[in-house]
Amino acid sequence: MVEQRKDAASSRTSVELFAGGGGLAMAVHQAGFRPLLFNEFNPRACETLEASATKTLGVDGISRTEDRKPVAPAPGEPAPLYAGDVRDLDLSALRGQVDVLAGGPPCQPFSAGGVAKGDEDKRNMFPAMFKAVREMQPKAIICENVRGLLRPSFSDYFQYIQRELELPFVERDDSDEWQVHNAQLERLLKQRPDHDRDDQRYRVIQVSVNAANYGVPQIRHRVVLVGFRADLDVDIDAFEKYVKTPQYSAAALYRSMKDEDGEYWQRHASVPVHVRDRVRANLPSIIEEDDCAPWRTLRDAIQGNGTSVPLPALPPVDLAKLDRETEQARHLGIADHIGWPEARIYKGHTPNELDRPAKTVKAGVHGVPGGESVMLLDEREPDPSADEGWRYKHRYMTVRETARVMTFPDEWQGAGRRGEKMRQLGNAVPVTLGEFFAKSVADGLSNAGH
Repeated sequence: MVEQRKDAASSRTSVELFAGGGGLAMAVHQAGFRPLLFNEFNPRACETLEASATKTLGVDGISRTEDRKPVAPAPGEPAPLYAGDVRDLDLSALRGQVDVLAGGPPCQPFSAGGVAKGDEDKRNMFPAMFKAVREMQPKAIICENVRGLLRPSFSDYFQYIQRELELPFVERDDSDEWQVHNAQLERLLKQRPDHDRDDQRYRVIQVSVNAANYGVPQIRHRVVLVGFRADLDVDIDAFEKYVKTPQYSAAALYRSMKDEDGEYWQRHASVPVHVRDRVRANLPSIIEEDDCAPWRTLRDAIQGNGTSVPLPALPPVDLAKLDRETEQARHLGIADHIGWPEARIYKGHTPNELDRPAKTVKAGVHGVPGGESVMLLDEREPDPSADEGWRYKHRYMTVRETARVMTFPDEWQGAGRRGEKMRQLGNAVPVTLGEFFAKSVADGLSNAGH
């Protein structure tokens, strides 16, 4: 995987804001963009970016900068990392040099798992994103966020976000409520023809995605906003049709499993018969036909299947040595593939199943609701109180397994303790999902002659 990234050199450039643990940054690089700047506020995430720079981000190191008006590094120079508040940055020196601005503004204001204050929340960083667009005037923008933005209570504000992204140079007066600015933007957009080629306007589309439909071994519902500068004349309709077309499907996965010798079971020949029988018994009676590839499963991720470059299978975790003090799995030679004790299953806290995409990875150690960090194993033991007299064993997923579910490469090294690494993964963009959109943006620019 490392060699593939080093070969992905390109004259295209990118800036990554709210970089976190580097998921979207890795995706944009793998799509062929050279990073000019990273920004991240969290100290541990900054350490992760530095540790991963040469192996996963395609740069010859990262150099921290306190310069609040950074300039673009020359090809081959370390990429600057501004480890501070993005609102303190003046990005005007990068104007005209950026092909894509990528970032996922902090999602807590809109997440169902938080207090959901939306625009009232001081952690809302969308205004900082719009300021960066005004200063750099990039050719394209990729912005990922939580599905909470689609909730009815946020629908008006989400429309406002999209209008601001369409007309970022029409600034909001500090004394105005957002509703006043929204009405102003709505009037201006109605007055301007859709086909105008204004270099201060962006054509924006919203894509509601389930990451599993794009090759990620995880059910993860998100919203992606993509904007192209209007003067570039990108075929936005063709772009929208392509990115909204699912590439993978549940039906294709079910078709690969329904027969005893189906393609899925051929790929996972060591799965016990009792597990295969259980999975096949729970398949839908009617399975649709389509042209998609099968959803990737948690088992696929752990075994290293379905990636562009095959990964080695992760070795089993010894259930007898789930000791948080000794971190018993270090001898396996794979970073962060370490067991963790005391996993539980109860009502409302059910485990991941190996032969389905994982549940959404969340930014918690193991206390998040729903059992997202627990996995059901193939091993079972007698239990008279259970259905059919057997109980399947379970454990917490390791950080490395979670990273694979997020399609992070094994070279990724998260900084901090287990909980901090899991937080970075839960807040990240799955690399495969981000790469799909970044490559689609690159193709859209190329097709328009840019």
